[in-house]
Amino acid sequence: MQPAFLKRRSDGASGLPASTEEAVCALPSTPAAAAAEESSPSPKVGAPLRCSRRYERVAEKQGACRVAGVDEVGRGALFGPVVAAAVILDPARPIRGLNDSKQLTAPERERLDILIRQRALAWAVAGVDAGEIDFRNIYQASRLAMHRAVEQLRPEADYLLVDAVRLEWQGPQRALIHGDALSHSIAAASIVAKVYRDALMRRWAAVFPAYDLASNKGYGAPRHLAALERFGASPLHRMSFAPVWERRIGAD
Repeated sequence: MQPAFLKRRSDGASGLPASTEEAVCALPSTPAAAAAEESSPSPKVGAPLRCSRRYERVAEKQGACRVAGVDEVGRGALFGPVVAAAVILDPARPIRGLNDSKQLTAPERERLDILIRQRALAWAVAGVDAGEIDFRNIYQASRLAMHRAVEQLRPEADYLLVDAVRLEWQGPQRALIHGDALSHSIAAASIVAKVYRDALMRRWAAVFPAYDLASNKGYGAPRHLAALERFGASPLHRMSFAPVWERRIGAD
């Protein structure tokens, strides 16, 4: 079953007439384009990270015209879902300031989230809840959330740039370590997912006030851990995570 909080937006408009878009997407791959990815390796360890359209341009040289960035947030949290977003940015409507969501302030993320949703060709948010995380494990749940977001994109992506992992998706894709700090598309996905999940945690904070979710966003901050010690876990905690089940055992 799809998560209740899955959201999608797309306007179906690429800015090009349909016939033009089809022609661009059908461009044959040349030897130079096929080798483009090899000429754009991932940064060396220790090298400064710069967020840009470098990897999107590589994909476009190979014939892609709807490059989606994909990322997740909440992987290390003790409470709530892991949330993923997929974003197809419009090259004709650039957005200044895109970067890894963790490097931005909350007001910066909120401002960019609005611009991304307004200017993107398509965006989607999906997730996997705590029960399914416990059943699958967090790695597989994170990949599933990202796959669900990609599948919701309209228009569909024809190339994926994914933060760190590969997905079970039939089209071409590239996994980038530190992708949210390197690719504008992945950075946009990280921002949309982060803003959405943070808002979700603020809503759940009213239901479970003891855990201080509005502040810690479900992560293992001291007040959250203290509340687990005192009150035990809620139905939305990830029971397979050690800080949760250890305190549950202690309470029993």
